[in-house]
Amino acid sequence: MHYRRSLCFNKFNEYEKDHCFVYAYAGWCYSGSRRPEGRRIGDFKYGGWTAPYGDEAYGKVVQEELQPASYLLGRKTFEIWEQYWPLHKDYWPGINEGEKYVLSATRNESEWNNTRFITTVADIRQLKQSAGPDIQVWGSSELVHLLLGNDLVDELRLKIHPILLGKGKRLFDTGALPKSYTLSDHIITSTGVIIGRYVRAGKVKTGPAEA
Repeated sequence: MHYRRSLCFNKFNEYEKDHCFVYAYAGWCYSGSRRPEGRRIGDFKYGGWTAPYGDEAYGKVVQEELQPASYLLGRKTFEIWEQYWPLHKDYWPGINEGEKYVLSATRNESEWNNTRFITTVADIRQLKQSAGPDIQVWGSSELVHLLLGNDLVDELRLKIHPILLGKGKRLFDTGALPKSYTLSDHIITSTGVIIGRYVRAGKVKTGPAEA
């Protein structure tokens, strides 16, 4: 029997500089979105910037995303999470129960249950062909760049906030392979956040502009 697990990632994004939503193929960033005391990136000083945008609809989406799944993480994100989430399992039981696959060239073991280490893109491709739930990527910016550069992302789940910060870690970089996606579901919250799910549609199509 042939299996294929979808690989999707969740990101909190804000408009950065002159990019607008319609053409936002690059330049989005997502540093320090959740907590002010989160890991600082350079001189980024807006940790916790998503806090004012929560509402009932936003919270419902987040709770749906916290349901058990498999997780693919970069080492840096994993090392933050393995110190935090085992002590806060009441809020997110799924992250402790789910399989966690960590891409790392320096780590090969952890006391956090259900953790496995992988080392190559080939390992990720093999994982996608195995049986099991869909695989989610959270944080892990360098890993996301690697996945986009190797055509391994099946679904994007984006939360686009109406805020300009001007700096931060970029979600899309110049190494991403051209690929089109189709909007499969979306909501707009009362605070103006656009939450969309985009599934891969194939090659980028071009043509003359309509008059």
